[in-house]
Amino acid sequence: MTPSSTLADLDLARVQDLTTLVARAAERWGDKVALLFESPETRLTFHDVERRSNAIAHSLMALGIEPGDRVGVMLRNRPEFALTWLALGKIGAVMVPLNVFYREHDARFILEHSEAKAVVTASEFLPLLRRVQEGLPALRHLFSTDGSAGKGVLDLQECTRDASEAPPAITVYPEQLVNIQYTSGTTGQPKGCMISHGYWLRIARNFSEHPFQLSDRDRILTAQPFYYMDPQWILTLSLAVGATLVVLDRFHPSTFWERIRHYEITFFYCLGAMPTLLYKMPETPEDRNHRVRYVTCSAIPPLLHRKLEERWGVPWYEVFGMTETGGDIAVIPAEHDELVGTGSIGRPLDHRDARVVDDEDRPLPRQALGELVLRGPGMMEGYFKNEEATNTAFRNGWFHTGDLVRMDEAGRLYYLGRKKDIIRRSGENISASEVEEVIQQHPAVGLAACVPVPDDVRGEEVKAYVVLKRDHTPHSAPPEDLIAHCSALLAYFKVPRYWEYAADLPRTPSERIAKGELRNAKADLRVGAYDRAEGVWH
Repeated sequence: MTPSSTLADLDLARVQDLTTLVARAAERWGDKVALLFESPETRLTFHDVERRSNAIAHSLMALGIEPGDRVGVMLRNRPEFALTWLALGKIGAVMVPLNVFYREHDARFILEHSEAKAVVTASEFLPLLRRVQEGLPALRHLFSTDGSAGKGVLDLQECTRDASEAPPAITVYPEQLVNIQYTSGTTGQPKGCMISHGYWLRIARNFSEHPFQLSDRDRILTAQPFYYMDPQWILTLSLAVGATLVVLDRFHPSTFWERIRHYEITFFYCLGAMPTLLYKMPETPEDRNHRVRYVTCSAIPPLLHRKLEERWGVPWYEVFGMTETGGDIAVIPAEHDELVGTGSIGRPLDHRDARVVDDEDRPLPRQALGELVLRGPGMMEGYFKNEEATNTAFRNGWFHTGDLVRMDEAGRLYYLGRKKDIIRRSGENISASEVEEVIQQHPAVGLAACVPVPDDVRGEEVKAYVVLKRDHTPHSAPPEDLIAHCSALLAYFKVPRYWEYAADLPRTPSERIAKGELRNAKADLRVGAYDRAEGVWH
């Protein structure tokens, strides 16, 4: 910057850390509402975000939190989550988000493995965290955000009451860590993705500048829990462009579009089961009464894509990213119309190289099915205290995503499922996501998930878990009807052999189906299922 310039004049391309990002936003947009939390309803201006995160930063420093220290955050979607994250970034410390559904085993592993020095939480989680703290000498402090301080618990509000609201006198750099974000792997213990300041700024620049050009005229909504990465990058994006971010307590399909209209939202991101759950809601005359300019989504069901756009009158753009890699691939507006319903996830962004490889890491020809590998700036720094997993993931200079894709002649990628989500039946590769999508087209079905069942003859058979809509039962939508529906749309070998009805399906914080829980639910997955081949219930 020149001597006469201010942070408000700083071009986003030169912002490399969260500290500068927040200060720049406060100077540029000051008293405009930056964050609106619905439950409890709280409005924070950009000035509020700067001052209150500074106060929390000073309070944490006063109690011995230093650069590099890890601090757990176990909160629902409330302002203190966002403010604590930004505060930790300002003092060079590292946030470790904890899922609010963790129990003692889960929480103990994360806090012990990360060597967390403190946890910021609320009264509802204090009994759990007190039990965990007993066996973890490194965990020195528990902070409560709702005035529930007791023995050994500090009241965060009281700690910050007289704290300075000036920026901490600590310089942070883009390569410094600001998160250890634990991922729920399909096997083994979760792995901690080490994420830097620069990682978040890279995502913010990608989404603000290309291809959608968000600005301070936009109002963005997030309905995912803040301990998942998406609300964090969306917050970073909002601070980068001056948009107001509305934060719901969680995703409610039945009231989602009502909240979109109420808050005059212009942009939102969704993923996992969200599109299907939204589409399954009853149509209303108000469906097109909104201000949304476009939607970005990961894993838009191809068969639903055009229907989603027609119903709500707004384009849905596919984007692809991972906790490990940030933002990687997207459909651009110029190709949107051509790619609707094709299953394409678009092209690699300018900073990202993508390749399709076989099991020996050899590049495959166009249109061949293989694993997606990526390289380029803006990825995680590796897995915390897990050099073996880091080296395996980044082998041969590329990050291995574990996703199966194909690339067309124009360089556009098409997602076909996780490598571990492919069911191998009698030599045929069956994409679980393809079968799920077809099942979900049945008018009685609300949600579906497919998993492999070991079979001595065919290697694996397909089992489908089905959640019916509220007005249907297994009697009104028996397995035979679902089988006939699938048989009309799928090759015979893809039609599930085993069928089981469920009241709901376990989901991850990102609203993806937790397939691991389904696979491990029973010693024998045939028990309680209808067998298409034998025509009986086991």
